[in-house]
Amino acid sequence: MVESRTQITVRYAETDMMGIVYHGSYLPWFEVGRTTLLKECGLPYRELEALGYLLPVTELGVKFARPALYDDTVTVITRLKEKPLLRIRLDYEVRRGDELLVTGFTVHGFINRSGELVRPPAVFVEKMRTLFAAQG
Repeated sequence: MVESRTQITVRYAETDMMGIVYHGSYLPWFEVGRTTLLKECGLPYRELEALGYLLPVTELGVKFARPALYDDTVTVITRLKEKPLLRIRLDYEVRRGDELLVTGFTVHGFINRSGELVRPPAVFVEKMRTLFAAQG
């Protein structure tokens, strides 16, 4: 398993009139977690795009347990639990300290610039093989 942690301070624009984080605001936080995890793995999303690969979301799910509030500092924990083959699934937790607020997941497929499904680039496959082999 590969894990990344990203801290976010809730901005006023991400909340509703009650100061509670609007449900749609969590999806960009998932994206921040995903791109941070890829960068920490040595696979910045910008480089994947430069190679001609894109990773659109093909599936997602979110479960809300407790609300995040304006000016909270939350941690987005992003996990890649299984070595990806043709698709990549990421699991997320959003926490305020030890308190679990939200869980979710996204699934992404690899496409080329023409929108055709493709296999992941060799550099991605090799990096994932190395990361998951190191965990033994």
